[in-house]
Amino acid sequence: MQFPAVRALDNVSLEFEPGEVHGIIGENGAGKSTLMKILSGVQQPTSGEVVLDGEVIRLKDVRHAFSKGIAMIHQELDVVEDLTVAENVFLGNEPRKLGLLDKALMAKETDELLKRVSAEFNSKTRVADLSIAGKQLVEIAKALSHNASILIMDEPTAVVSDKETESLFALIEELKQQGVTIIYISHRLVEVDRLCDRITVLRDGKFVITLPRGEVTEAEMANYMVGREMGDVYPPKTPMPEGEPSLKVTELSAEGVQGASLEVRPGEIVGLAGLIGSGRSELCEAIAGARHSSSGSVTLNGEAVSCKNPKQASKIGIAYVSEDRKGAGLVLDMDTIENTTLASHSGFFIDRKSEKKTAEAWRENLDIRVGDMKAPILFLSGGNQQKVAIAKWLDMNPKVLMLDEPTRGVDVGAKREIYNLVHKFSEQGLATIVVSSELPEIIGLCHRVYVMREGKIVGELVGEQITEENIMQLAAGVGAA
Repeated sequence: MQFPAVRALDNVSLEFEPGEVHGIIGENGAGKSTLMKILSGVQQPTSGEVVLDGEVIRLKDVRHAFSKGIAMIHQELDVVEDLTVAENVFLGNEPRKLGLLDKALMAKETDELLKRVSAEFNSKTRVADLSIAGKQLVEIAKALSHNASILIMDEPTAVVSDKETESLFALIEELKQQGVTIIYISHRLVEVDRLCDRITVLRDGKFVITLPRGEVTEAEMANYMVGREMGDVYPPKTPMPEGEPSLKVTELSAEGVQGASLEVRPGEIVGLAGLIGSGRSELCEAIAGARHSSSGSVTLNGEAVSCKNPKQASKIGIAYVSEDRKGAGLVLDMDTIENTTLASHSGFFIDRKSEKKTAEAWRENLDIRVGDMKAPILFLSGGNQQKVAIAKWLDMNPKVLMLDEPTRGVDVGAKREIYNLVHKFSEQGLATIVVSSELPEIIGLCHRVYVMREGKIVGELVGEQITEENIMQLAAGVGAA
């Protein structure tokens, strides 16, 4: 199989072999999405050609790509929640018998597909009742129902747990053995290094290099992506801050949180680690008033506070940047100016001149790369969207900043910029809590780390105690650090 030059990507030429896992990496805006849209029939190339098994093809749409055995599993899963698994798998391709849906055949073939992908649910399960990982398996089963020989996976581990990630990796290996070609897009270079037989780097819409696994390190991948030496990804840690805490949480309980206690000093970066579902986000939401707390207390600079919602919390100095950037952090149809000032400039009468001045100041301060400040923020890269989400709350001049999965879905260059921003504001005395599923991020940024399991804080690590082994032992409940 071969996919030669696609002029819309500035003369990119690539080849994909049967039964290989081929990694595609690059910063946001590198051309990955455009390439995948062309290969999956979503977008037409302006020039160049796609050659499949020796035949030049021009994919008219997604259905046409399906018919040629090419399917894409998007990061934003395309499932219908209210339908069953079988109905989703055969959506738009339903078998019929005497003019009626052949539900028995749908169930039979779906259960066979689910067995092939090692799913622990059946064809009659309602999709709304599945986890993100389960819905992902439904998408893969749907692709396989079309006899897909080429499967494109876009950031497939972005919102699944470590256990679910391992299951996905095992499935990828099985599909590879069955001759399926996997095109794997990820910002997680450790995954790319582990899974992919070959790795291609795109930058600024151009092909940079393709190398076999084992001939390129993660650091070298990052350098190829940004076109320069990355050096140390994390800024050097400042000494452990001393003094009275800015934020003190005592025995706080809420839905998903049981008796949590923590504190953060001015200038300190504190990590919240744990497996997905451990209560990290729920604890931040309870502190910020986005989740009702049933007991316990929150103290800010020595004074007890009680927040009913995040806006009220921000007014007294507690800011929470949600992990759901697109759903809860930004209004995608609004422009960069409006999103930046959403918390600080509100009401019936808004001074548009002041609003623009504020947004321009944060654009310069956080190096938000946007051509037209009046264009919908939907068109910004993930890294720049995240900077706007952070700027929105920084404009409220918080004493405590809580960042929930701050680098999810952003490229390695943008990650480094966000790390530098966190470090910069820490040096200025801002107390910061970082929630992250990426342990290197927790280890590289934080002075102290609280580990959560089943809604409880089960350990606190400081200095050299902050290691992946210690964090995972506490998170999994298999030992004490």
